Amino acid sequence: MSALNSITVDVVSDVVCPWCFIGQKRLDKAIAAASGVDVHIRWRPFQLDPTIPPEGKDRREYMVAKFGSDERIREIHARIEPLGEAEGINFAFAAVKVAPNTLNAHRVIRWAGAAGEVVQNRLVRRLFQLNFEEGANLGDHVVLIKAAREAGMDASVVETLLPTDADVEAVRTEIATASRMGVSGVPCFLLEGKYAVMGAQDADTLTDAIRQVAAAKARGELEKAN
Repeated sequence: MSALNSITVDVVSDVVCPWCFIGQKRLDKAIAAASGVDVHIRWRPFQLDPTIPPEGKDRREYMVAKFGSDERIREIHARIEPLGEAEGINFAFAAVKVAPNTLNAHRVIRWAGAAGEVVQNRLVRRLFQLNFEEGANLGDHVVLIKAAREAGMDASVVETLLPTDADVEAVRTEIATASRMGVSGVPCFLLEGKYAVMGAQDADTLTDAIRQVAAAKARGELEKAN
């Protein structure tokens, strides 16, 4: 496929963000609908709450402190669940016992990117599933190593690197860069490094954005952003 019909979408997200999971599903639909455009996805880090300690927090206590009451939390979940169901997601919020710090998850996602786009996409999807549908703790090294293996990564390398500080600062720098670019919420879809689509927009909106940016690139109207 011609490079002029190829665009890159950087997805800024956090794997504990339910809207990011919904956004990932909608992006898949959008890519399928944008026939003739070769879309390459890169996952970029964001932390909804970097202040959570490495061992995580009790999710119910964390959510009550954040939103005020169990009733409010139930209302939030009740709004999200049918939207997830429409995208094939079975949100199991009651099964999620730990609110994790996602820094290590983002490190593994970064390493997956070095193994290729397919591997990184597979890993991100698996992490979403583990957190939201299976209630796994994404702060647990064992969970991350197993997910890496399932995604096709060299799990022994991940097991060796996770206890170290490898790429901790690189991930934090990427998050800071996104913040400086104006990303204050996720998901954020950055097309060709120039055009941003904020939030879990419907698939049609994403498809239209992909087609428009691809067409502009084909006409030579885009300067490639680094």
